[in-house]
Amino acid sequence: MKRKIIILCYLLVSLYLSAQQLSTDNKLIDEAFKLAVETLYKNSPDSLIKAGGKYGGEWTRDASINSWNAAALLIPEKDAYSLWSVTTHNHTMIGHQYWDQILWVIAAYDYYEKNNDLAFLRKAYIASSNTMLKLEKMVWDPFYGLFTGPSVFNDGISGYEEPIYSDTIKGGDNVLLYPESNRIKCLSTNCVYYEAYIVLSKMAVALGDNLKHIFYLDKATKLKQNIRKYFYDKKQERLYYLIDGYGKIHQFQECLGNAFAILFGIVNLKEARSIVRNVYIGKYGIPSIYPSFKRFSDQKPGRHNVMLWPFAGAFWADACHHVGSKDLFWKELYAQAEMAVKLNDHCFYELYDMNTGKQDGGWQNGVHYLSVNDQTWSATGFLRMIMNDVVGMNFTVNGLCLNPDVALLNKLGFHRLMGIRYQKSRLDIEVKNCGNKIKRMVVNGVVHGLHNPIKPREGKLHIVLYLGH
Repeated sequence: MKRKIIILCYLLVSLYLSAQQLSTDNKLIDEAFKLAVETLYKNSPDSLIKAGGKYGGEWTRDASINSWNAAALLIPEKDAYSLWSVTTHNHTMIGHQYWDQILWVIAAYDYYEKNNDLAFLRKAYIASSNTMLKLEKMVWDPFYGLFTGPSVFNDGISGYEEPIYSDTIKGGDNVLLYPESNRIKCLSTNCVYYEAYIVLSKMAVALGDNLKHIFYLDKATKLKQNIRKYFYDKKQERLYYLIDGYGKIHQFQECLGNAFAILFGIVNLKEARSIVRNVYIGKYGIPSIYPSFKRFSDQKPGRHNVMLWPFAGAFWADACHHVGSKDLFWKELYAQAEMAVKLNDHCFYELYDMNTGKQDGGWQNGVHYLSVNDQTWSATGFLRMIMNDVVGMNFTVNGLCLNPDVALLNKLGFHRLMGIRYQKSRLDIEVKNCGNKIKRMVVNGVVHGLHNPIKPREGKLHIVLYLGH
């Protein structure tokens, strides 16, 4: 019996994989999309979505980012289980490393919008508001009006320069072993707190809690002002990485910090375009933090320093697309496809060398780390770029709004995106004719308003976009 169940599960997964396909004239992008879908399913053989080939599912940030990127849409049951698995106190608090717990709030609301699950939202609001209150008491710096703690995902000390790093501390790579890490204020982390306040206000509206809606919006406004005050250099048109415990600004370029500040509207569109123009991009994409810290070199690059982390690059590509920098978006998309399919044995790895595009775990405290194979958020980041930016899929509780990038559709020679799950529907999005704008949209044979949401329904949703001039 057990063998029959295993075979059945394998057949179901194979069916989903064969159904979910991208068809364009660019075979590299098609193959990378297929590989990304395979990686997501490969890393979710049971109820839990694992972080990667040699990792489990215990990280709140991995569960949250994978959910936000693609899993909430494609495998919502497993995604919900994974999100709740990183909560504590009977699902009333968010768990794991404190500084990026709050990413969960953003992912939870995104899950609600994609799946229209009000029961999920009610529970998520309790966990989100409880955790925010705890963190406000625990890590709020009233002098700066910012949250303290390390930067998003950078739990290794290789992501920090002196005085956060100190060679007098021996025997550990975890940033929390270094006392100065508790006093720093980081761009990416504070951007996430800002967006979490915005999302909490939206949760409050959805649940009829109007007083809390205003309460959280007020907190968001004040935090945004302080992020701009301390991290944004208007004269240089740049965003800086962190403020250490002595008040010194570390003027490094942080990939995620820049991306989140743009995507969350902390900088306006004009400012964002200037920031994007001034950002350093390597041969194969944007490094996590740039330039190199003084203890690292080209021969021994820092793991959380100048290496390429594809999931972070996907958020950066998303930000570039947001401001209309389609050339930089394409550079990141194509480089990630090339690194996964051509340069690294048909695999989405955890991180890469920015100069060679080869998988490399980088250096930390004198140790050369592995880059883990089949990294889930590397794969879901690629799916995010295709679904969110190229195809322009935007989900609300009212339905799917499509705003495809016609220039990118034409550049790819886009034909069809098939088999994408959306609640009880299977989306099949097809492009016909040539042109520089969408003239008409037809859903299941009926003409549909270009700006009207497409509501999910049981069975197939065949969407045809007709291009023209």
